Amino acid sequence: MISKLNLENILFLDIETVPEVQQFSDLDETKQHLWDLKSQYQRKEDESAEDFYERAGIWAEFGKIVCISVGYFKLQGDLRKFRVTSFFGNEIKILKDFKNLLISHFSETKHLLCAHNGKEFDFPYIARRMIIHNIELPHKLNLFGKKPWEVPYLDTLELWKFGDYKNYTSLKLLTHILGIPSPKDDIDGSEVYSVFYEDNDIDRIVTYCEKDTVAVAQIFLRLRGDDILTDDDIIHI
Repeated sequence: MISKLNLENILFLDIETVPEVQQFSDLDETKQHLWDLKSQYQRKEDESAEDFYERAGIWAEFGKIVCISVGYFKLQGDLRKFRVTSFFGNEIKILKDFKNLLISHFSETKHLLCAHNGKEFDFPYIARRMIIHNIELPHKLNLFGKKPWEVPYLDTLELWKFGDYKNYTSLKLLTHILGIPSPKDDIDGSEVYSVFYEDNDIDRIVTYCEKDTVAVAQIFLRLRGDDILTDDDIIHI
């Protein structure tokens, strides 16, 4: 039961991704063809692969990570603080810094990673990008040979489903119905491409990513029956 988990053993996280290059025309011919094949069933009938390219960041084979935000609890008696920090900039550095955090502070069996839809998106995306960049996977992301109960992941989307796999509940919807401050008060995922490539505003993306990380922690607290965090409980480092 999640109410028995030690909050200090959980690393909450969120990632923001964009297409690997700004324009479809920046891809080599082989990659353009592969994107055409990959996206053909997601595009509308009259939509070209080039028109659809702004959404390429969803796929690890055609996108890249521009920010990983993480948050973790520090408890001292009745005092509860949630510390949030981010890795951003060059993707290889982002991945190596995140890996170093896992190895140095969240490598034990008791430690868990938590994200919203993390099992379908965040965790495999990070792992795939590490492999693409020839970065050895840390133990927490290497699922080869692990039994289902050994996988160190928590997913607030999965927890909310209570075994019902028929639908998807967005982070925005879940925070709203649970009375949690919305993390989508500035931008949402569909705007990250333009904020990154057109506005060159990584700080805005980092802020957005950190708000999502806090929201994941807030949802987890509500699912446990705990009080949510106040602004005074959250420390950005």
